[in-house]
Amino acid sequence: MGFYALISYLLIFVALFFVLRWLSKTSLVLILVRTWQSFKDKFHVYQVYKVPEYNEHFQENQLYRKISTYLSSLPSMEDSDFTNLFSGSKSNDIFFHLDASQSVQDTFLSARVCWTNQISEPNGVRSFVLRIKKNDKKRVFRQYFQHILSISDEIEQRKKEIKLYMNFAGQNERWKSIPFTHPANFETIVIDADLKTKIKSDLELFLKSKQYYHRIGRVWKRSYLLYGASGTGKTSFIAAMARFLSYDVYDVDMSKVADDSDLRSLLLQTSSKSLIVVEDLDRLLTEKSTAVSLSGWLNFMDGIISSSGEERVLVFTMNGKDQIDPTVMRPGRIDVHIQFPFCDFSAFKSLANSYLGLKEHKLFPQVEEIFQTGVSLSPAEIGEIMISNRTSPSRALKSVISALEGRGAAKVAQRLSNSGSGRSGDESGEPAAVFCRESVHTVREFRKLYGLLRLGSRRKEEPPLDLGSSDKEGSRH
Repeated sequence: MGFYALISYLLIFVALFFVLRWLSKTSLVLILVRTWQSFKDKFHVYQVYKVPEYNEHFQENQLYRKISTYLSSLPSMEDSDFTNLFSGSKSNDIFFHLDASQSVQDTFLSARVCWTNQISEPNGVRSFVLRIKKNDKKRVFRQYFQHILSISDEIEQRKKEIKLYMNFAGQNERWKSIPFTHPANFETIVIDADLKTKIKSDLELFLKSKQYYHRIGRVWKRSYLLYGASGTGKTSFIAAMARFLSYDVYDVDMSKVADDSDLRSLLLQTSSKSLIVVEDLDRLLTEKSTAVSLSGWLNFMDGIISSSGEERVLVFTMNGKDQIDPTVMRPGRIDVHIQFPFCDFSAFKSLANSYLGLKEHKLFPQVEEIFQTGVSLSPAEIGEIMISNRTSPSRALKSVISALEGRGAAKVAQRLSNSGSGRSGDESGEPAAVFCRESVHTVREFRKLYGLLRLGSRRKEEPPLDLGSSDKEGSRH
């Protein structure tokens, strides 16, 4: 009997082993574990803490952001039954994020806590809700949050990704972000070398000046005005500033701003370490194309509301500042003015080096001669010509020369047209004689500067040759 009993017990053990192995591959074990855990939880007293995304002043709660970063790194998040997956700026980056009302468990110094992603109705405000045993709270609460801040700082430093925020109208969440992928930096932008060095030094000094600003009683912020014609590189310069500072960019779309109060609300919802951009400020102020008043703009730039956050850089762009109210331009509202002119020969050489890999070329003297006459193009125009002809540097330079000569011819033609309209107003007398002498001088000077008499193969195509009849006509007068 003893032998048969041993065999029976062995068979029962083997059967039980296979049953448990099978159960381990089903959800039954998980259900049993959760049921037991829920049963034990009923015998403990819990405390609940809520961490909202925004504070009572509608400013971003930095703790909320850090908790979100920390929770996304938890192994329990990856092992949870359900979670959201997002890709990062790199193709192999995958991030986990809690869904609405989803919970995740964490353990710290043997204390078990639960985090829940909560979205309030009807305003849609998001919060993280922490549930912790009262006994554990007394023991590990402060150490746990210090642990969260430390881990999140390490993650953010390791995976620093600049974000571009855009504002939307009529939504609870006014700012929405995407990765900031503009590739420009201070090494790639074309700007005077001395000016670039001064700007970088100014930004570096700003980053180190928190205590200084506090000592003199000023808000730790700085504002820049970038002014110049379209295509002169203002947008690329903003991107370079953001890269240099590692600041998120808030691009204010004024068409989505209802009034002064709405603009203040948007400013309150920006974070520290941010670069706030308002483009075409001259148009917004002179054409009254926005519902924001002048007073609203002044308060946005340096009013009480602008002191609600620190370590911010405000950047405004304009095509020109001549028609702007001087109250807008004073220091404190605009600290640094940076002009973006058309290309000179030095900027052209920088573009040629960057776009075509050319440090010298036999056509450079001809290009320099044209620039010395005062004719120029924007960096965007020259850059596009070089991109289109990048497979043939010589062809690219010839195309730039043609474009410059065409621009010069157009300017002379416009000058002659303007003078001609003055002459037609008075068919006789001294003004007509003055026009004729100026016309002859202008055309002859233009021919000399561009070497049109030497470029015989081009004279049939160049607009200045069409002005030859005007020269003769002017001589007859």
